[in-house]
Amino acid sequence: MAPHFSPALFRFLADLEANNDRDWFQANRDRYAEQVQEPALAFIIDFAPRLAAISPHFRAVAKVQGGSLFRIQRDTRFSKDKTPYKTNTGVQFRHQRAKDAHAPGYYLHLEPGQCFMGVGLWRPETALAYRIRERIAEDPAGWKGATKPEKFTDVFSLRGESLLRPPRGFDAAHPLIDDLKRKDFIASAALTEEQVTDESFLDLFADRCRRATPFMAFLCGAVGVEF
Repeated sequence: MAPHFSPALFRFLADLEANNDRDWFQANRDRYAEQVQEPALAFIIDFAPRLAAISPHFRAVAKVQGGSLFRIQRDTRFSKDKTPYKTNTGVQFRHQRAKDAHAPGYYLHLEPGQCFMGVGLWRPETALAYRIRERIAEDPAGWKGATKPEKFTDVFSLRGESLLRPPRGFDAAHPLIDDLKRKDFIASAALTEEQVTDESFLDLFADRCRRATPFMAFLCGAVGVEF
């Protein structure tokens, strides 16, 4: 299989960072479609059967809007930074019951000099975060089994922000207190541009998603959705 992504994707994103305005983007819209959007949609299509083999409850939707590919346009309504476009390409494979990005999912981030993939939940709402913490406290062996095996830690590292103090209702002396204090229940794995543009990248991405199965299954169980 030919590579889905090419160095041209990263050149476009670098050029966009240097020329982040609507006039430049409109003049280069065809280039964006050919070098970024179309390869990403093809990747989503080809990953779909592999994702279904990992779990039938996650979706790979190859649509320009409302699918697995994030929009290139930034939401600038509440930001001091008014540059109109993202300088990365984001792809998320969401749970079928997810209403937004704050639910278990698989994520791919492509950006010059900063590529990575992620799994889990970023900044879940308070009620969901409490349920995950409760599950960790009640089933520490299950949490360790999801986050400590070598096949997981060889690739992924737990990331994200944490509370400064133990969450209300949890013992500060709990042996997993550092995990109970997490605001984000995510793990990420760094990628190089060489890996992303290699013909084997689809295999590599699928393998890493499979390695995260115990982690994703634990989180899905904690928030009450199927895996």
